[in-house]
Amino acid sequence: MTDDYRIPAGTSIGHVHLKVSDIQRSLNFYCGILGFELMQMYGDDAAFVSAGGYHHHIGLNTWLSRNKPSASPYAPGLFHAAILYPTRKDLAAIYRRLLEAGYPLTGASDHGVSEAIYLNDPDRNGLELYRDRKPAEWPRNSDGSLRMITEELDLNGLLRELD
Repeated sequence: MTDDYRIPAGTSIGHVHLKVSDIQRSLNFYCGILGFELMQMYGDDAAFVSAGGYHHHIGLNTWLSRNKPSASPYAPGLFHAAILYPTRKDLAAIYRRLLEAGYPLTGASDHGVSEAIYLNDPDRNGLELYRDRKPAEWPRNSDGSLRMITEELDLNGLLRELD
């Protein structure tokens, strides 16, 4: 192995595949509340959902987890999957949709580089719904290095984006 290898800058994370206990309940959440489009069912054991017609951004399956309890939040595993919204107005729209559905949040933070809303899906898989600020707006230390923060997100200000 060479020590100077760096993953290419154009690399991205293409999709996440989640174990769920009930496909229909998950589809009600991911499609019915979050607005993803069902692209394909794989029998009655898996579903693939997308934003904008891509083959899938999220895979949902019950291959090992049908009718099983959620994993403990203290067990090793994925902390959360992050879903990037294109604009602050889009983030405001999904926040309003969650409010209207009475869906509980687990947090909401301003990280300086981004604004994020946190919640769990019906199987307690963590999700971050966020929007990035432009790099020119990112907070910096006096030496120019990035200074990420965690402050309370002004949710009322976020909703004003929809006025």
